[in-house]
Amino acid sequence: MSINQVPYFYISKYTSGVCKMYSQSSTPNVLMPRTTIVKQALEKKHTATLFLFHGSGSNGEDFKQWLDILNRYELRFPHLKIVYVTAPIQPYTPNGGMPSHVWFNRSAISICVPELRHSINLICNKISELIHREVSDGTPIHRIAVGGFSMGGCLATHLAYRVNRSLAGCIVMSSFLNVGSSVYETLTSQDAINESKWPQLLQFHGTADKIVPLDWGKKTFDNLQKHGVQGTFVPIEGADHEIVQNELSYIKDWLSNLFPVIE
Repeated sequence: MSINQVPYFYISKYTSGVCKMYSQSSTPNVLMPRTTIVKQALEKKHTATLFLFHGSGSNGEDFKQWLDILNRYELRFPHLKIVYVTAPIQPYTPNGGMPSHVWFNRSAISICVPELRHSINLICNKISELIHREVSDGTPIHRIAVGGFSMGGCLATHLAYRVNRSLAGCIVMSSFLNVGSSVYETLTSQDAINESKWPQLLQFHGTADKIVPLDWGKKTFDNLQKHGVQGTFVPIEGADHEIVQNELSYIKDWLSNLFPVIE
C-alpha cells in the first residue's frame, strides 16, 4: 500500500531544566484522526499482533522502512503480524501550528506542560477501533501489543495503561509522559487497582537524546513503576533521539518471549 512520503522532522526547541508554569491553551480544531495501515506479508495465519506508532512528522511506511534497514531485511515473525499506523494530518502547536502527521497536539514539547487531553482522546478512540477490529478477526486481546517511537511511544503508553489494560505489552522508545498525565490518574482508579495484571512495559532511551532528555524518560518509567506497572528500562549508551540496532534486537527477543509460538 502506497502512502504519501513525509520526511522526518523533530522540534529542536524544547523546555529543559526546572519546570515552569504554563497556561493550558484551548485545543485547536483537531481533525478527526485518519489512519493508514501498512502490513507486512504473512506466510500463514498470525496468532499475535503488534501495532507500531511512528514519531511526529513521519508516517507508517517510513517507520517500517527504518526498522527494516536496522534489521537488514524486512522485520517479520512467523506468527506475529506487525501493523504500522499513520497519524492524521493536523495542526501542531510546537511547529507553529503547521499541519503535520502527529498523533495529537501539544502546547509545548516539555514534560511540565498539561496534556491536551481532548486531542489525545480522539486518537486513542480511533486506534482502539483498530484494536477491537483485530480482536473481532480472531486475535485475543492478550496476544496484542502496542509500541511507538517518541510521540508514538506516548500514544502507546496511553493505550496500554489508560485505555486498554488487557493488552499483552507496551514498547516505548525515546518518549515521555507529561507530569500529571491522565495515565497516572487512571492507574490510581479503583477499577485499575482491582485488576490483577497490566501490560508488560519495555522502555528504551538514548543517553545522548537532545530532543527528549533521558531524565524525562526515566521519570516516566519511575512514575509508572510507582503506580504498579512492571517492566524494564533500558538506557542506550551514546544514542541520540533514534532507534539503534541493539535496541531492535532486544525488542525482537522480548516479543518472542511475550508471544510464544502457538502450534
